[in-house]
This record gives sequence, C-alpha cells and structure tokens, in this order.
Amino acid sequence: MKFVRFAIRGDTAVRNGVLEGDVVKETSGDLFSPPQFTGKTYAVDAVRLRAPLVPRHIIGIGKNFVPEGAEKPPIPDMPILFFKPLTSVIGPDDAVLLPAGTDKIKFESELAVIIGREAKNLKPAEVKDATFGYTVANDVTAFNYFHPDGHWTIGKAFDTFSPIGPAIETELDLGRIRIQARVNGELKQDAPLERMIMPIGEMISYISRFMTLMPGDVILTGSPAGSDFVGHGDTVECRIDGIGSLVNPFVSPDM
Repeated sequence: MKFVRFAIRGDTAVRNGVLEGDVVKETSGDLFSPPQFTGKTYAVDAVRLRAPLVPRHIIGIGKNFVPEGAEKPPIPDMPILFFKPLTSVIGPDDAVLLPAGTDKIKFESELAVIIGREAKNLKPAEVKDATFGYTVANDVTAFNYFHPDGHWTIGKAFDTFSPIGPAIETELDLGRIRIQARVNGELKQDAPLERMIMPIGEMISYISRFMTLMPGDVILTGSPAGSDFVGHGDTVECRIDGIGSLVNPFVSPDM
C-alpha cells in the first residue's frame, strides 16, 4: 500500500491518502493506524503531493555504499551517523534552496526506512517488524560546511535539504530494488542494496541500542556511488522502482 499526503489545488490543507494507480483515495486518522477511507477520490495529476509524513526524527548514515566491483569492508563497529532537522524536510517538486557562500552541494539518492512502532534494543531480525514502510530521500549536503574535525551537522541541516517522497510503500522487495538518480535527465546513480556496507537490519538494530525509536522516525540508509555536485537550475530525480520518483529543482534565491 502506498501512503501519501497531498493538497488540492486552491486549498492549503494537507490531506492523507492512499495512492492506487493514478487515483488518490483520501483517508482520515493517524498514518500508523488502519486507514479510514472518506470516500473522496482524486486524480493524482489534479493534486499536489507533499512529503508523505512529518518525521519525528531523521537519522542518516554516512559512507555506507561501495562502488560496483569494489570489495566491501567489514561492517563497522561504530558507523557514521548524523541527525537532520525537521525544517530540512520538503516534498516532491519543492525547490531545494542553495545556501549562499558555497558551490559544493551534492545530491544523494537514498532509501529511507519509516519506523512504525516504538522499539528499543532491536535484534536485526526484528527490524522488519518495526518498519512501517519505505520512501525515497535526497540527502542534500553542503560540503563547505563540514567541520575539519569531522562533524557533518551544519552541512546536512540547511532548510530544504531533506526532500522525501513521493509515497510510503509498505510492501517492498528490498532484494530487487535499485537506487537511482538523474540530474537533468542524465543517469548518475544506479545501484542495488547489495552494495550497502552495513545492512538495514544491522543499522537500525545499532541505532535502537542508544535511542528509543518511535513511529515516524526516518532512517536514511546511505547513498550509492555517483552522487555529484549540482547548482542553480539543475533538476534531480531520485528514483526507486516500487516507490516512485522524487523530483526537485535546485534554486539559488540570489538568482
């Protein structure tokens, strides 16, 4: 099932729904409860899709993929983890705003895992049961703002730096997906999860040891090789078959 949030043209209210083909069926109630259909339906082309949820926390992992053909290192004892603020979240077709003073902005297409229940000290085999679904994310990064001593917070934290969407898919065969990205139509990233160093089960299990995961937490699972610098006027499409495409223009407010 594909869950979305959307707005009707001429109305600022954000509604919940289930996407079935080219139709959005409006729902009421909490995302993590069984959907209650209102009976109203809309053509997907007639609505504006928004970020499919308002996250509770956003936790990312860095340097978690190796290029095709490269040997994978052992799973790290302490992976590189970071938080992104909720003010960084935008949805499909929203503009990523490029901060002044930097020309080193990269897109990073990623699979995002949505936690569906409170969870602490999970075993890797228990992670799937705690997962509500999956969406596409673009972990936009300003490398000029990485601290020389190692912290990534500022470079990850700018407003609009976490596009997510277009939908949350609750049923996804992780063994068959590919994480892709195109810039202005040119393919830049295309990799299976097999290239991931720390698998999703081990990753979320590790995170749950030091923080209690809650419904609505979003885990960014890392980006394949091929992410590149982008600038004003570029359009990035992050895609995972089975979920959909997340398209965002990059815009400098000064231009």
